[in-house]
Parts: sequence; C-alpha cells; structure tokens
Amino acid sequence: MDTTLQDPLVGQLLDGRYRVDARIAVGGMATVYRAVDTRLDRVLALKVMHPTLATDVSFVERFIREAKSVARLAHPNVVQVFDQGADGAYVYLAMEYVAGCTLRDVLRERGALQPRAALDILEPVLAALGAAHRAGFVHRDMKPENVLIGDDGRVKVADFGLVRAVDTVTNTSGSVLGTVSYLAPEQIENGTADPRVDVYACGVVLYEMLTGDKPHDGDSPAVVLYKHLHEDVPPPSAAVPGLPYELDELVASATARTPDIRPHDAVALLAQLREARGTLSADQLDAMPPQALAAEHDNAEDRTSVIPRALTSPTLGFARAGGTPSRPLPVDEDEQEAGFHRTSRLQTPPPPPRRRSGVRRGPLAIVVAVLLVLGVGAGVWYINSGQFTRVPPLLAKTEAQAKDRLEEAGLEVGEVEHAYSDTVRRGTVISTDPKPGSRIRDNDSVTLTISDGPQTVKLPDLKGYRLDKARTVLKQDGLEPGMVTRAFSANVPKGFVISTTPAADTKVRAGSAVALTVSKGSPVDVPDVRGEDLVDAQAALEEAGLKVRVAAGQVTSSEFDKGQVARQSPTGGRQVAEGDTVTLTLSKGPPMVEVPDVVGDGVDDARRELEAAGFQVKEDRGLLGLFGDTVKGQSVEGGETAPKGSTITIKIR
Repeated sequence: MDTTLQDPLVGQLLDGRYRVDARIAVGGMATVYRAVDTRLDRVLALKVMHPTLATDVSFVERFIREAKSVARLAHPNVVQVFDQGADGAYVYLAMEYVAGCTLRDVLRERGALQPRAALDILEPVLAALGAAHRAGFVHRDMKPENVLIGDDGRVKVADFGLVRAVDTVTNTSGSVLGTVSYLAPEQIENGTADPRVDVYACGVVLYEMLTGDKPHDGDSPAVVLYKHLHEDVPPPSAAVPGLPYELDELVASATARTPDIRPHDAVALLAQLREARGTLSADQLDAMPPQALAAEHDNAEDRTSVIPRALTSPTLGFARAGGTPSRPLPVDEDEQEAGFHRTSRLQTPPPPPRRRSGVRRGPLAIVVAVLLVLGVGAGVWYINSGQFTRVPPLLAKTEAQAKDRLEEAGLEVGEVEHAYSDTVRRGTVISTDPKPGSRIRDNDSVTLTISDGPQTVKLPDLKGYRLDKARTVLKQDGLEPGMVTRAFSANVPKGFVISTTPAADTKVRAGSAVALTVSKGSPVDVPDVRGEDLVDAQAALEEAGLKVRVAAGQVTSSEFDKGQVARQSPTGGRQVAEGDTVTLTLSKGPPMVEVPDVVGDGVDDARRELEAAGFQVKEDRGLLGLFGDTVKGQSVEGGETAPKGSTITIKIR
C-alpha cells in the first residue's frame, strides 16, 4: 500500500516555495520528503519535524540553531543544508537530495563486504566527520542509515549535528534498537558526547561491513546496552576467518570501551585507517567474504545481481568484473615453508659418482654414510624451517606484557623507545620494529615504541586578543582555531576575544580545536528614525554610536514626504553592536494620483469617489451651504494629479 497517499503534506506547497512530491523515510524525530524548490527549480530533500516535537519551543530553537551551524559546514562528503523555516506547525530543513541508497540498504542486500569496499566507504565518512570534529561538531548518531551512497558512487554523511530526543535509548521500538547498537559506553553511562563517540560508532560500522552483523545483539535494547558497557567488540576475524589482523586492530582501536584509548577524533582514526590499508596486499583487500564465495559457488550470475546499480562503481570496489579472487586454503605458512624445504631436499639430485678406489667399503662404512646423509638432511630441514618465527601482535599491550609475549615467542627485546600518541594509552605499545606478523629468526630482537600518551598543550589566555592574532597564537601552540561565536560585551572591544572553549590554562591535546567567543562590542538600541529628515536621522544615529549608510534608490511612500526616511535596517528598537551600520532608504514622496471630477455630484457620492481614489476629503459649506447637498467646486480640479493621501476640499452650496 502506498503510504504517501495518506500523508497530508504530499502534493502541498510548503512555505509557498517547496512542492512536496513524495515521502522518502520516517524517523523518530522527523519525516523526509522528496521535494522541488519552485523558486530555483531543483530537487531537494525536505526534513520536516514531527508536529508533536514542534510544540516544544526550546527543542525547536535548538533544532534551528544547530541547523544554521551545520549549514556552514561545507564538505563534499556532508549532505548540505540549504534552508530552514517554518510553515504553521511544520518546522523543516531543506537539504541536498542524494539519489542512490544508504549503507543499510547495501548491508541488507550484500551482507559482509570485501575489505576494500568497507574501507572505500569508511574513508569518506571519516573525512566528513573529521571536518565536523575540527569545526566543533559531534554527529552523535553515526549508523549505516546515515551513510548515503549516490548513484555516482559518492559517499555522504547525513543528519549532522541535529538534536536527538534524550529518552530514545530507553524506547523499545525496532528503530531504536538499531540506534543503540552504535552507542559508545560513555553515552550510555553518563550521556556525554564528544568526537570519540563518533569514532566508536564508526568502529562498529566497520565491524558490521566486514562481517555482515552487528558485534552485540540481544532480545532487548537493555541487553545490547549492557554488552556495550561490559564486553569488548570482538575482532572481525573471529566471525570471518582470514581477515587481516590489521583490520582487527583498527576495529579494536576505534571501539575501545575506555574513551582515552580511542583515537581522539575522526581525523586520527582516518590516519590509522590509511596506515592499515597501506600494509594490506591486493589479495587481502579483495578477499571475498564467506557468503559471497558460497553464492559464487552456487550460481556465478548472482555475484552482481544483488548489488544496486550505484554500487558497481570500481571506486567502491563492489562486484568487480572479470572473475573472483582466489582464496587459499587455511594452511599455516610455517608448515607450507617447512614442507617446501622437505620436498626440495628429497628431490635434490644425487652427487656425481666418485672414481672407485681400490678399497671396498664394508657394511659399517655404508651405515655411517647413510646416517651422515640423514643427519645432514635433517639439519638442513631444521635450519630452513625451525629457526623462524613471527612477531606477535603487541599493539595496546603494556611494556611488561609485550616483553612477556616476545619471550614466549623466543624473541629478544631490543631498544625501548617512547613517543607521544593521541590514540594509544600511556604505557602501552604504539608499534614494533619489525611490524607484527613479520617473519624473523628466532632470538632476533624486536624494538618497542611505548606511548607517552597524548602530547598536551596548555591553552593560552587569549582574552583581549584580536581574532586574527588569537588564531595565529593557537596555530603556533599546535592547536586549531575552531568555531567563532559572537556576543555583546561592555568590557571587551569589538573584534577581540572574550573567552575560549575549553577555558584558558586548560591542558588539551595538541591539534585540538578551540572555540572562540568574540566581542560584538557594547549593545546599542537602534533609534527609530522613520519619517525624519535625513540630517536629523543621521544625527540621532551617530549620537547613538552607529554609522549611517544611505541606500542608492528611493521608494514611493504614501506615509512620508519626499526626502524623509521611509525605511531603515536594522529597524528601530533592535540591539546591535556599537559602530554597526544602519542603512536608510529615503522616500521620493507619495505617488501622484489623478483627481476625480466631482463637481455637480451629491456630497456623499463625491466623498466616496475621492476616498476610493486614495484622497482625504474636507467639506467647505460656508454660510450659504449649510443646508446644501451639491458640490459646486473642488480645491484640485478634476483631471489634475495630486499626491495620494493628500486632502481634497469640496465646496458645497
């Protein structure tokens, strides 16, 4: 059944501009429609808040405030916000329309994705989130439903910075169950939301792309929430054997239950992703997930039929043509290597025959020779296979744990180096040399790099700095200037910093964004100067500490005479900053209107005709016209013009 037929907005013109054509989706906070901007003739998505929420004034104000902020976030992987408004009970956002599907659609159809496809999707998602995090925004609801994949292969993130109902996590609807699957432990425990909650959600999304399932499931939201709080996200390779350990470690880093261990924002996670990707071979990136291999075995034609058209783009690595990557048998590489050498030893051609000597070898000599050959052969096999081992995975292990693991593996601890890390907890391993998984000789040494935790910077006191100088100081100290908010201040001059977020002297991570509050100067009440002559209006505004600009054009006005102020912007009564400019538009006087000829008409008829033409009427009866009812004359003769709104005197005799 077409539910859009029952939607009262479909077919309507919202706010006199947006023609609602069809309903796309319904969420807990709003309904999304496909619409046409009749003014600019373009298709867009219209997100309309549910009327029940629109009655909450504070909710609507926050919705509008955050929507305006997000509209300033220009990034190719972020769904743009074009406009915001209200039409009666309908509060809406006009947004970019992305023709295609969501990542949720892909996972329903495809299940687990190849590593290349998963990373191709996650990389632009992290780029979008990184831009938002550095601008001071937190998404707070990252999930496959909010990742849009266009028909042209572009990946975009939707629903940036929009408010969420506080009680959604306790709701037991199916859609909410999907949302709680991506909540970070600190969101559940105390409701805090900083960039690391988006990092956690992206780790869960990566796990789901690699395995086709969410890491934590349960019969109710409460069970899922409990698992997020008390259980680590398992490595993807536990569900899909053969996935590289680099992907396990990427998921583990992003979904650490302790926020301080996670990458501090999406930019840091993106760097980890690119580093991990650089270590993977083409075969590892294009390895087919188990269900894809099974489908290929059953019916080779099904490989691409389940993928929407938009997902066949080589950019995303879906459904590549030209055959399927081979999948090696799960044989331990050490055993393969050993077997190879055993085969080589047995197939080695015998040495050339020696010249016979006069001494005949007895049985004892033959036995000794055979034992020597076997002994040498066994030694060669031992040397070639038994003396190698692999560097164990040590990332995020403490220094003591790493040393124990190396000792168990028969390896020596080499140098122990230290480095700052925004993503790895203090006192744990950042990296090893050689890297984990590398094949080295027994008893060789491995260099450990231990984290000293994030490099911190003491935030300088920027109060009283000009905005441009404050930005320079932040960059010199290894920090990023963040969002700028302007506010009135009686103490801080216009254009200078009032405060920062975080506050001065706070220790923050190097590279963190710092929000700045900048003074708009002292507040000034704008005088209402409409109807005043230009000279008087300028004097009143300048006396209030404001600048004056006179608009080039003039407007006709039936209310104000020529040369008087007909309009001003901002209007009288508004508060602006000292030194702001008020624009004045002067009147070119009322429009000239032709005066009707009413001589000979009755008084009542004459009055009606003149007032209908836009004039005021005054009667002049004199002594002889006290009882008369006929117009004998008029102050402006019929057929001439007079200013609209002026007074016409009729003489009655």
